[in-house]
Amino acid sequence: MSQAESLLAPFHFDAVIADKGYDSDPLRELLAAQQVEGVIPSRRYRKQPWDYDRVRYRERNIVERFINKIKWYRRIFTRYEKLARRFMAFLHFASTLIWLERNVNEP
Repeated sequence: MSQAESLLAPFHFDAVIADKGYDSDPLRELLAAQQVEGVIPSRRYRKQPWDYDRVRYRERNIVERFINKIKWYRRIFTRYEKLARRFMAFLHFASTLIWLERNVNEP
């Protein structure tokens, strides 16, 4: 949470999708100042929870599951390929294998 502002500063985007760990007033104020939609559910202790786009938040789970599947490929998570072009090529290859596994085995 302490690095969120510096991580978000160099980029321009329409929305930030994050989990409850990023629910803080300073981050929400920063997003409001940049006119960025914060898709962040409120923590339980909030007396007045913030509204957020629940459908968009659910789609975040798809990305997290994909990243978890990518981590099963040792060559990616240990970063054997030092050149960006080769690393990206293997990332595409692993993504294709994951896609094939999901879509070819379906009845």
